[in-house]
Amino acid sequence: MTAPLLSVRELTMSFPGRRGRSAPVRAVDGVSFEVAAGETLGLVGESGCGKSTTGRVIVRLLEPTAGTVAYDGRDISHLRQRELKPLRGALQMVFQDPHSSLNPRQTVARIIADPLLVRGSSAADARRRAAELMDLVGLIPEHLDRYPHEFSGGQAQRIGIARSLATGPRLIVADEPVSALDVSVQAQIVNLMERLQRELGLAYLFIAHDLSVVKRVCDRVAVMYLGRIVEIGDKRTVYDSPAHPYTRALLSAVPLPDPAAERARERITLHGDPPSPAAPPPGCTFHPRCPKAQEICRTEAPLLRIAPPGGTREVACHFPEAA
Repeated sequence: MTAPLLSVRELTMSFPGRRGRSAPVRAVDGVSFEVAAGETLGLVGESGCGKSTTGRVIVRLLEPTAGTVAYDGRDISHLRQRELKPLRGALQMVFQDPHSSLNPRQTVARIIADPLLVRGSSAADARRRAAELMDLVGLIPEHLDRYPHEFSGGQAQRIGIARSLATGPRLIVADEPVSALDVSVQAQIVNLMERLQRELGLAYLFIAHDLSVVKRVCDRVAVMYLGRIVEIGDKRTVYDSPAHPYTRALLSAVPLPDPAAERARERITLHGDPPSPAAPPPGCTFHPRCPKAQEICRTEAPLLRIAPPGGTREVACHFPEAA
């Protein structure tokens, strides 16, 4: 069996409470998953569930509190910056807001070429490669000397993608890469990312809250709630027969293209807001909002386990739905 490109084990990320007086905030609480070479894993959930923090820890913009992140078989969880430098090119990130992730004082040529200059390329070679990348992502190379504000949101995201490709990465963490864009532009960026994956053999960790987009681009899906993964499996299994009540609620809110089917289906409404990660409830963290919660849910946290037995999907629920 081929070893995964990315392996995350019991990843935890905590932040200090306000002014040291309140409890620490556990944004990521024991998350485990793998991403194979050339695969796309979707990480989904409500805002504040820890998706983006997970992505930032994986590319080591944050150092984890506990757990391990292994890239290509090597534990990179606590490497020093000097040790991380050779790996920076292989692990890249695309951010949610394209304009805020681009330096407004730099030209596009400098933004894309910077990673190459840092790695020792000459200015001429870096500019030549920047022009190639502009063409690769569907932009006009002659616009290299323009500034980010001269581009639309979709074009700016293409520039961000080009920058992420400059060092020839194998894995890209895409943090809500289309959520700030118009729907028509979203489709263009998704098409671009799919084409780049085919041509370059990229693996993606695709972080999103739009389940329709995730269904299109991802091979497998991991559903996150309050810092924990509650369900993970191949796309078809999770979408066609969700086992966790939270997954079922999320999917019931996705609009269907058939008006008759939309009117006929059951809509699951979750009451209340997610609890604060600074004071999570005991037992299953979803139990205050779960329509199936029983006494064991209030006292004992469910483990992520294969359900049904012999399947490939894992669920953290005492009472998972039957397939």
